Amino acid sequence: MIRNVKPVKVKNLTLDGKKIYIQSMLNTPSTDIEGSVNQAVALEKAGCEIVRAAIPDMEAVKLIPAIKEKVNIPLVADIHFDYRLALASVDAGIDKIRINPGNIGDMDRVKAVVNACKNKNIPIRIGVNSGSLEKELLAKYGSPTPEALVESALKHVEILEKCDFEDIVISIKSSNVNTMINAYRLLAEKCNYPLHLGVTEAGTERMGIIKSAVGIGSLLVDGIGETIRVSLTDTPVKEIAAAKDILMAVGKGSGVKIVSCPTCGRTRIDLISLAKKVEELTRDVKKDITVAVMGCVVNGIGEAGEADIGIAGGDGCAVIFKKKEKICKVSEEEALSRLMEEIEKL
Repeated sequence: MIRNVKPVKVKNLTLDGKKIYIQSMLNTPSTDIEGSVNQAVALEKAGCEIVRAAIPDMEAVKLIPAIKEKVNIPLVADIHFDYRLALASVDAGIDKIRINPGNIGDMDRVKAVVNACKNKNIPIRIGVNSGSLEKELLAKYGSPTPEALVESALKHVEILEKCDFEDIVISIKSSNVNTMINAYRLLAEKCNYPLHLGVTEAGTERMGIIKSAVGIGSLLVDGIGETIRVSLTDTPVKEIAAAKDILMAVGKGSGVKIVSCPTCGRTRIDLISLAKKVEELTRDVKKDITVAVMGCVVNGIGEAGEADIGIAGGDGCAVIFKKKEKICKVSEEEALSRLMEEIEKL
């Protein structure tokens, strides 16, 4: 699918589909300002490009200037129900508001938030969640179906459009991967606003990453999505690493791509350990290259012939190669250091 995405600016970023931006959310208590600031700094260092903070009360608004003083990435205020928190967040210098206009009261309150955001060029993300769908839509559809989620999102969009506001980003998250995928596909056909992708309540690290990879990855391959968040019941920094890996897997990320074989009875080198070490040592290498770590010379070079550089194991030794061409033969003990030397030359 080729979407003609309506560009929406979030601070210095433009959500228009040309680049996919990685998001995460602070999970420190909103009362812990120092801890929240430290976590935001750690997320930015890890590669987070947009960070969100829950603003459950007026006391939490103090997070906004404290965080913005220490990080350069856009900060999003996550707000539920109380429009006054949105107004206070705008006054405090927030870069984006996450709120559902249908949940904050009458149109006077909605207009107050819209006018405040308009005056400072602050976009609004409408965040629909299968766990908090309106009662009337649950009654109409029987469950949080993709159609119900999309109808809810578009209803909130309509409220903002009636206020002549179109700096809108939409998310329609579900913990059910199939529901999430189908909902975003349906929404992408019905509007051209930027979409923030995510599987909500995805779980702990193992299943959370798998569910997010399937849901987010499928949509990115379809050409759907301008920002992503991998939601994990874990430290948010792990969400950034997972998001980067998903982007790389679908060809939309930059960095070192690892190709490694699953090993078989021909393998005569400790390939599993070697591949893990190569992955770890190249994680922060700022080169768009493919590195192969293969188990045998017989098939390794041929199967990984498109790699920029690689290593193929032998009987206690290994061959370093570039684009199918052998460079040298080294001992198993030298393999890792020599491979890294050759990567540095690229």
